[in-house]
Amino acid sequence: MSKSLKVAVIPDCQVRQGVPVDHLTWVGSYIADKKPDVIVCLGDFADMPSLSSYDKGKKSYEGRRYSKDIAAAQRGMALLMEPIRKVRNYHPRLVLTLGNHEDRITRAIEEDAKLEGTISIKDLRYEDYGWTVYPYLTPVKIGGVTFCHFMPSGLLGRPCTSARAIITKHHMSCVVGHQQGKDIAYGRRGDGSAITTIIAGSCYQHNESYLNPLENVHWRGILFLHEVHNGQFDEMSVSLNYLKQRYRRRK
Repeated sequence: MSKSLKVAVIPDCQVRQGVPVDHLTWVGSYIADKKPDVIVCLGDFADMPSLSSYDKGKKSYEGRRYSKDIAAAQRGMALLMEPIRKVRNYHPRLVLTLGNHEDRITRAIEEDAKLEGTISIKDLRYEDYGWTVYPYLTPVKIGGVTFCHFMPSGLLGRPCTSARAIITKHHMSCVVGHQQGKDIAYGRRGDGSAITTIIAGSCYQHNESYLNPLENVHWRGILFLHEVHNGQFDEMSVSLNYLKQRYRRRK
């Protein structure tokens, strides 16, 4: 029987210039204390607003620069990884599945070939911190659980918007990000073993301007999956509020 795993999951952090990022030190400190076997970042660690097509041409778009986006993401990753790197003889597997915000870099190159060789996903320097980086929407299976930025629904590839829909369409244990808040659904395989799917897409302190006040009231935090084996696990949520209380005053 293979050993069960402890997996830490970091949902979307949406790091950009001008938003608070001290919570990344709290997250890194908690992970360093608990020492999971695997750390999974679900993507959209970097927000990359300079490449957004959503609000291009609007007043809010003024002053955005690619270099600022990259610098913010690199600083955020340094804050996250510093406490983890300080732990002696601790070398967890680091898995990062790129999100649609990081994929903005790839899309920008596809839309303007002159950018090839000028900008790149590698500018984010995720690999420099030891992450194995998987392309956008490439699923990664760990302990029988599939991790990805989101799970597509139908031929158009739009994201499943509920954990129950993922179980219904994909019939497997999954943990994905992309969507704010937290949604969990449970099911059973034909042999009676458990299936659990989680959508958790918010590990940041700021509010998003495109959401209304009610939509900005959602869960924010990280996940720990205990006893991960053959697609089964016990999940634990750790809120940013808890991490703030525990680590804010730690030097």
